[in-house]
Amino acid sequence: MTLSESETETRAATAAAPARGARIRPPRPSDKPNGQWKIDGTEPLNANEQFKQDDSGLNVRERIENVYAQGGFASIDPTDLHGRFRWWGLYTQRKPGIDGGKTATLEPHELEDEYFMLRVRIDGGQLTTEQLRTIGGISTDFARGTADLTDRQNIQLHWVRVEDVPEIWRRLEAVGLATTEACGDVPRVVLGSPVAGIAADELIDPTPQIDEITSRFIGDPELANLPRKFKTAITGHPSQDVVHEINDVAFVGVTHPELGVGYDVWVGGALAAVPRLGERLGAWAAPDQVAEVWHGVASIFRDYGYRRLRNKARLKFLLADWGVEKFRDVLETEYLGYRLADGPAAPKPLTIGDHVGVHRQKDGRRYVGATPIVGRTSGEQLTALADLLEAHGSTRLRTTPHQKLVFLDIEEDRVEPLIAGLDALGLSARPSLIRRGTIACTGIEFCKLAIVETKENARKAVLELEERLAGLDLDAPLSLHVNGCPNSCARIQTADIGLKGQIITDDEGNKVPGYQVHLGGGLTSNERDEAGLGRTVRGLKVSATGIADYVERVASRFAEGRVGEESFAQWAHRVDEEVLR
Repeated sequence: MTLSESETETRAATAAAPARGARIRPPRPSDKPNGQWKIDGTEPLNANEQFKQDDSGLNVRERIENVYAQGGFASIDPTDLHGRFRWWGLYTQRKPGIDGGKTATLEPHELEDEYFMLRVRIDGGQLTTEQLRTIGGISTDFARGTADLTDRQNIQLHWVRVEDVPEIWRRLEAVGLATTEACGDVPRVVLGSPVAGIAADELIDPTPQIDEITSRFIGDPELANLPRKFKTAITGHPSQDVVHEINDVAFVGVTHPELGVGYDVWVGGALAAVPRLGERLGAWAAPDQVAEVWHGVASIFRDYGYRRLRNKARLKFLLADWGVEKFRDVLETEYLGYRLADGPAAPKPLTIGDHVGVHRQKDGRRYVGATPIVGRTSGEQLTALADLLEAHGSTRLRTTPHQKLVFLDIEEDRVEPLIAGLDALGLSARPSLIRRGTIACTGIEFCKLAIVETKENARKAVLELEERLAGLDLDAPLSLHVNGCPNSCARIQTADIGLKGQIITDDEGNKVPGYQVHLGGGLTSNERDEAGLGRTVRGLKVSATGIADYVERVASRFAEGRVGEESFAQWAHRVDEEVLR
C-alpha cells in the first residue's frame, strides 16, 4: 500500500517537529556493533546480554520456589540474584547504615542486604478490595508492614525474605495478582487511566486494550529479552492522566474526524539521567489495532534496540537516531503489514489528571481520589482501607501514576462519611496543594542506587509547608518531586520543583546530603499546552534539611511576581536566575 500525497505531507510535518526537551544523541558512529539483533546478530556483547541468553529470566521462578526458598539467601546463584530475580519483581534492598557517598564506590554485594523489595504488578492500577486486603496481609505478615504506592501504579513491599516468596506468590495469584515482569528488561506494568470505564467525561475505556496486551504478551518468552525496560501507558480520559510523554509507547484517546474514537500513538519517551520526551507518530490506532501496534513497537525495540552499551539501550536512543518518519515506516512495513491512518493530536486537557477530590461517574455515583503523603502507606492501612470501602458499599479502587488512590462506586450520600474515614486513616481527599503535588521515590532507605533519603525528607517538608504556605495565593497544585539519585524515578525533570539527590557542600564546607534543583518542568496538562523539561540554575542546590525553606522562598516569589494567570512553570522559565535561588 502506497502513501497518498496528503499522508506524505502529514508525516513529513510530524517528522520535522522538534523533539520538545530532547537532550540526547544516538551512539556515535563506531566500528563496533551496537548490538542490534537485526543488524549485528544476536551474539552477546556484554555481561547483561550474556546472562539473558544463557537462561531466560522467566525460568528463575522454578529455582526460587524449589531451591532458593529452601536454601535461603546464601544459596542463591549470583547471576540469578543480580539479574534474573528482577523478571519476577525482586530486587535486593540496600543494607541499612551505608552512607550515600559510598553508593557509587561500593560493589552491589557490598550495598545489598539479604532482604528484597517485591513489586506487585497492577496493570491499569485496577484493584478490588479483596486484592487490596491480600496485599495488606502480605505486607503485615512478610514485609514488616511496608507498602509504598509508586508512580507506575504498582505497590512495593520491603524486607521480604526469599524463603517467603513462594507463599507470597500463592496469595497474590489466588486473587488475580502477580509480580511477573514487574522489573527487568521486559514490558513493565501498563499504566492505565485510573478512571477507565467509570468517568463521566471519558472518551473511551482503555481496559479492553490493557487486558489484551497483558494477557497476550506479559510472560511471553519472545518479549522477555529486551535491551532494557519497556514502559507503556494508555488512557481514554481527556485529562491525559498517564504521563504518556515519558513512556516508550503510549496511546492517548482522541476522536478522529472520520474514523471516530481511537488512540494517538506516541513513542520514545523516558527520563532517567538523560531525559527525552516522547513524540507523536502522527498515527491513529483503532481500539482493535492497539495490541498489534504495541507488539510492533516492542518488537522493534527487541530487534533494533541498542544492546552493546547499557546506558544507550532505551528506545529513546533509537528514536533519536531514526526519527519518527523512519520509525513509523519500519513499524508499518516490517511489523504490522499495513498502514495506520494519520490522525490528530489530542486537545489540551481541561482538568487536572490526578483525580483527587470528588467526581461524578457515568452511572451517577461518585469516585473519590485521595492522597497519602508521598505515596507511603502500610499493610495495616491497606487492610483498613479495604474494610472502609466495603463499609461504604464499594469493592473497587485504583492506584494512579501520581502516588494517589481513587475509590470507585460511592453513592452520593456516602461521600462525606467516606472522606471522614479516609482522613482518619491519613488519606486526604481535600489535601493542601503542596501535599497533593508532592511525590518521592524510594530513596536511600531501601534503594541501592540512592544517595539521599527521600520519603521522610519530603514528608517533613510537606507538613512544614502546609503551615508556611497556608496564606499564599496558589491556585493550582505545586508539584514537588523528590528523587534520591539522578535516575528520576520521581520524574524530577517534569515537576514544578524537582530535587535530584546528591552529596553537596554546605556553607561550612561540609559534605552533606542534598539535592540539585530543577525548575519549571511539566507534562501536558490544563496548565500547559505541551510537555517540557525543567531548567537548572548553575550551583542551585539545597540541603536535605532545607527543602521547606527553599520551597517557601521560591513559592512566595512566584506568588508575588507572577504576571496574570502565569503558571509556576512559565514564571520559572521567564525570570532571572537570581530570583530562583
